[in-house]
Amino acid sequence: MLDEQAEFNPVTPYGESKVRVEQAVSALADETFSPVYLRNATAYGVSRRLRADIVVNDLVGLAVTTGKVLLKSDGSAWRPLVHIGDIINAFGACLSAPRESIHNEAFNVGRTGENYQIRDVANLVAEVVPDCEVGFTPGASADIRNYRVDFTKIEQKLPGYAPTWTLRAGIEQLYQAYAAAGLSAADWTADRYYRLRTINSLRQRGLLDDDLRFRAG
Repeated sequence: MLDEQAEFNPVTPYGESKVRVEQAVSALADETFSPVYLRNATAYGVSRRLRADIVVNDLVGLAVTTGKVLLKSDGSAWRPLVHIGDIINAFGACLSAPRESIHNEAFNVGRTGENYQIRDVANLVAEVVPDCEVGFTPGASADIRNYRVDFTKIEQKLPGYAPTWTLRAGIEQLYQAYAAAGLSAADWTADRYYRLRTINSLRQRGLLDDDLRFRAG
């Protein structure tokens, strides 16, 4: 179980960028600037700008639209999971916390009991979504993103932090939202809910410049 003192070991450019930002901002902390670093577990949950490229949202979407919970890995990897509602709670707690509680501190955001192997997530999705089965995509292999996280610090030392979501409740919320929206397989495999696909589509249409900013006019 990795706590906030564990050595950094980013395996993607995205992860490395977050490490570098935290290190650079930390050097700026002083009597007039109190940064705090929220290291979120893997997020999931319903939002107005829904993302399909995060594991729980994706597995529920596949179950609802295809009747299959398709794993893109062998399912053995561990992953800490956190609902977007509990992430919002953590931000609110930091904004209202006494300075001495958060000054230049890092907090893993989640709940210690919410570490899951991906295959267990898939099986839980299959329990919630009727008439679906768990399967594997061709060539599914081990995922290098394999870790468990200790959230004791935020649970004990961030005043006002009170997570309420469990994975099962989050899966039930997603299922109900997808079903109510009449989500189809065509919707789920299109670009709309995938961040990188959307960015590439906007670039190809000439709407984004090389810095990924919208072009004027």
